[in-house]
Amino acid sequence: MKVETRVRCAIALLALCAVTQTTSAQSRDEQAIRAQGQAWQQAIAAHDVDKIMTVFKPDAIFMLSHQPLVSGAAAIRKGWSDAVALPNYAVTWQPTRIDVASPTVATEYGVYNEAYDSPDGKVTESGNYVTIWHKVNGKWLVAVDAPNSMAPLPTMPSDVSDTQMAPNTAITWSPLSVPGFDPGTMIAVIHGDPSKSGDYTLRLKFPAGYKFPVHWHPGGEHLTVLSGTFQLAMGNTADWSQIKNYGPGDFIYLPGHHAHFGGAQTESVIQLHGTGPFAINLGPGK
Repeated sequence: MKVETRVRCAIALLALCAVTQTTSAQSRDEQAIRAQGQAWQQAIAAHDVDKIMTVFKPDAIFMLSHQPLVSGAAAIRKGWSDAVALPNYAVTWQPTRIDVASPTVATEYGVYNEAYDSPDGKVTESGNYVTIWHKVNGKWLVAVDAPNSMAPLPTMPSDVSDTQMAPNTAITWSPLSVPGFDPGTMIAVIHGDPSKSGDYTLRLKFPAGYKFPVHWHPGGEHLTVLSGTFQLAMGNTADWSQIKNYGPGDFIYLPGHHAHFGGAQTESVIQLHGTGPFAINLGPGK
């Protein structure tokens, strides 16, 4: 064998060894990520928020469908605490692909199923997800988690200027999930699209004894109590001595950027009308 040929063979063998070693390392990393995912699911099933948080980086980001961005350990902890507090809460997922892009970055794709009990019966949801993992000090941690629900949004008329009838029996209620708000509130979009510019009408249903924290909205709201005993007070701090009760037929106008807080003495339904985009911002008004 010529020297030149031997050199080429040696180079080819070295390259093959390098590829084999890289593939082996990726396989080990994929197995480690799958093991982390299983530990994460077990922590959720045990409602152990402390263990759930060991999977996340301190600056992790949580991107829920149709919801504001959740960023940082404190906000993510609050979100998981609210989730596992839901009656009979359960979520499982199955990765369909894990790409280890580098020794410290990997992307996982898969499908998930979620369920819990609500005042209106069992709520189920399924969807797809993308999770970005970072290896930190030899351990794979979640940097970004982005579940994408396959549940359809409430259908809207193609032209919101057309006449629209919404029978009460045909209204579709969905859980309202807002960081900082306790679970239990249900929302129904009656008219328009609250996430976009233009007028909208929506309803909120609160369970008896519910309280919501100080928050504000960018636009003014026209609020009408439809049923129950709704409670509300204005202010940048939650001084519950200022709470007033409102009953069916009572109307309240809330200016934009004015903070308020309240709840429901009994199960209550309110209707909100305003000009979008509608948003809920925690904390004092601006």
